[in-house]
Amino acid sequence: MASSSSTSGSGSGSVLTERRGIPGAQFVEDVQTYLTQSSLDVGSALAFLQERLQQYKVVEMKLLAQQRDLQAKIPDIEKCLDVVATLQAKKGTGEALITDFEVSEGIYSRARIEETDSVCLWLGANVMLEYSLEEATGLLQKNLDNARASLEVLIADLQFLRDQVTITQVTIARVYNWDVHQRRIQQAAAPTAQE
Repeated sequence: MASSSSTSGSGSGSVLTERRGIPGAQFVEDVQTYLTQSSLDVGSALAFLQERLQQYKVVEMKLLAQQRDLQAKIPDIEKCLDVVATLQAKKGTGEALITDFEVSEGIYSRARIEETDSVCLWLGANVMLEYSLEEATGLLQKNLDNARASLEVLIADLQFLRDQVTITQVTIARVYNWDVHQRRIQQAAAPTAQE
């Protein structure tokens, strides 16, 4: 389960949160207070926010890659479960299972599978182990449940991350617009001071 913690923001009325190591973004309501309390000038604040935005983008790319991997893995596990279930259904009937299987990408071969009590499963890292049909079903079901749970957590992490990106982008715009407004006020005051 994802762990979250909350701390109140520094005088800007925002709440900072963290989800699984992803730092929360601070929404800035009062730019002047934010700059004063963080001891930053506008340029430094914008640079910090831009850097944080880039960090969010890097994390988002990693999470999206993990999501793609899991979304590809789940159908493979489901296919394996179907094959094991088919073998279990044929067990005891005395008839062979005739099936086509993929030898290489786009190349298939027909096979005749006699009644069997076990299957071999790839575990990864070039490791294959033989399991009874019941053990294989249990292992594959456990792997499927874990993959689905991981996918749910990743989707929640991505949503949290997207929210942080949006908050950071809005904060950048607010700081930039506040700076433009302050410069206009100073420019308007400058001719008045010269008179």
